[in-house]
Parts: sequence; structure tokens; C-alpha cells
Amino acid sequence: MSEKKHRVSRRQFLTYTLTGVGGFMAAGMLAPMVRMALDPALEAGADSDFVSIGLSEDELSEEPQRVDFTVELDDGWYQSEQTQSAWVFRNGDEVMALSPICTHLGCTVNWGTNEENPEEFFCPCHFGRFERDGTNIPGTPPTRPLDVYEVEVRDGMIYLGQINQRD
Repeated sequence: MSEKKHRVSRRQFLTYTLTGVGGFMAAGMLAPMVRMALDPALEAGADSDFVSIGLSEDELSEEPQRVDFTVELDDGWYQSEQTQSAWVFRNGDEVMALSPICTHLGCTVNWGTNEENPEEFFCPCHFGRFERDGTNIPGTPPTRPLDVYEVEVRDGMIYLGQINQRD
């Protein structure tokens, strides 16, 4: 039996080498892009973080009260704090927290500042009005209710989560 040695020509060697190097470089460029696209989906519990607002359940009443709280934000390597607000009150047996941002143009709504309708949220920018539970009043500029925070009560203290849009 004669053994034939398989020799690689220069052309084949260069083709294999350049294909391998090109594939390695392409993988090196695509890996960060794929990681950036998939990282938010793989990050566990990012949207379920709750923040204490420093208010106990006993301090609540049926009257909405504005609460300012601080949220820590991580943006890559940069960490910062952002102050947010919520209107927190007791609605029957449940604790409710509404966003103070008007759904019409983003102005800040206040409770009981309209002399004609003192038991409503009022937006001074375009005279938008909302019921106590945050639903918009027909015939006023807002077309949807105020957004609502996720609320959790732990050991008698109130924690707020992410804001959810209502229809």
C-alpha cells in the first residue's frame, strides 16, 4: 500500500488562513452587538425593583398626598439619583399611587387646586381634570387616565415599583 501525502498548496493555505482570520474578526465585532441586544432581556429582576417612599401604611388617608422619593439609576458605568413624585392615598382597602404627570402634555397635576372642582386632580396647563382614582374626566384635554405605580406594602412601609400606563 502506498501512502499518498496530502499536501496543501500555498493558495489553499492562504484561503484557509484568511477565512479563519476574517471569521475571527467578524465574531469579535458582532459579539458586543449581540451582548448589547440581549443583555436587557437576560438581566434578572431589573423591572421589579421597588423603592421605599418613607411613608408607612398608617400615615395614609383617603386624601391624596404628594410624596417625593429618590430612585438610583444605573446607566452603564454611571450611577445617579433621580427624584420622582407620586400621589399616594388609600382607595378602599388598597393603597394607590398615581403619577403626577398629566397624560395630555406632561405638565404636573395637583390635588384640590381648582376652586370649582376641589376634589379632583387639576392640570393648570390646559385645564385637564382627573377623578380621585386618576381617571380622566370626559370633555377635558386628557384622553387617558393618570399612570399608576405598582405598590407593595412590606412590614407596614410602602414601596413603589414601575409606572404602568392605563387605557
